[in-house]
Amino acid sequence: MSGTSLDGIDLVYATFLFKKVWHFEIIVAETIEYNYQWRQILKDLILSSSEELVQIDEKYSIYLSNIINNFIQKNNIQRIDAICSHGHTALHQPEHKLTYQIGNLQEMSSLLKRKVVCDFRVQDVELGGQGAPLVPIGDKLLFPQYDFCLNLGGFANISTEEKNSRIAYDVCPVNIVLNHYIKKLGFDYDDGGRMASKGNLNNELLQELNALGFYQKKYPKSLGLEWVNRNIFPLIDGFQLEIKDILTTFVEHIAIQIASEINKKSKATVLITGGGVYNKFLVNKLKTHSKHTIVIPLDAIVEFKEALIFGFLGVLKLRNEVNCLKSVTGASKDHSSGRIFLP
Repeated sequence: MSGTSLDGIDLVYATFLFKKVWHFEIIVAETIEYNYQWRQILKDLILSSSEELVQIDEKYSIYLSNIINNFIQKNNIQRIDAICSHGHTALHQPEHKLTYQIGNLQEMSSLLKRKVVCDFRVQDVELGGQGAPLVPIGDKLLFPQYDFCLNLGGFANISTEEKNSRIAYDVCPVNIVLNHYIKKLGFDYDDGGRMASKGNLNNELLQELNALGFYQKKYPKSLGLEWVNRNIFPLIDGFQLEIKDILTTFVEHIAIQIASEINKKSKATVLITGGGVYNKFLVNKLKTHSKHTIVIPLDAIVEFKEALIFGFLGVLKLRNEVNCLKSVTGASKDHSSGRIFLP
């Protein structure tokens, strides 16, 4: 899978076993970084026409197939039941019943000569859902010991049990904003949150960020790059602050928004994954604003939990079991989402 932060393509080779409850093992995992050309193409996807997207999709599917083939050969992987692909989100406008992920074409199965399970979001949107987040079924079945599963990627998303139903939703932007500004200084990311730790908090900007309408909405709800481009970047840029002050203020904003969600429960355990875990300044701010036990797992889970779970979604699809929850996305029914391609 590939996320909005454009770190690269996450690949996981994993096994899943069901004995009363689900068990999993990550055998090998790797992130393949994008080259400059692909990063620029993916960054500008929302500016592409329908015809251009189709062409990019075909090229990306070939590119992705080559990456997967190299991963299989490099790690001498012999047994594969299926390859499960999330691909990369090009458009996400569920309010218009539209979501489009590139890297989900029949050509991948033909090129890889293997069964491919993919395109997990479209059916949910057709059923009136947000098409996101889809990871919560994995949180529920693979990580049931935690009260909250929080992912700090391009966006922060959270899942938990409420009234015997799984609920989940996007909380706020994270790395999609932090990386955007640190790149203006020539860095890919703010290592450990060092730059953010040196800035000054701008209370006026903080108040305006916290007042954005999305934060007043009830779940199910999800965010996309289009929303950030429309609501976040113009607001921040209007203040003409130094980069370090932007980072400081936005980290505070992230911590406040996440804490306001998890503090609705008392004495909870919170599993945190995603690249934002390595931003120590952000994690410490979150600990300051919340009152819970924060659990940071092994690096393999931190970095590859989403890819692991999209593999799991494929397993559930192959078993014709529910892999998409209406309580999470707002769809009209629980369903087994995705398409299966044979070579």
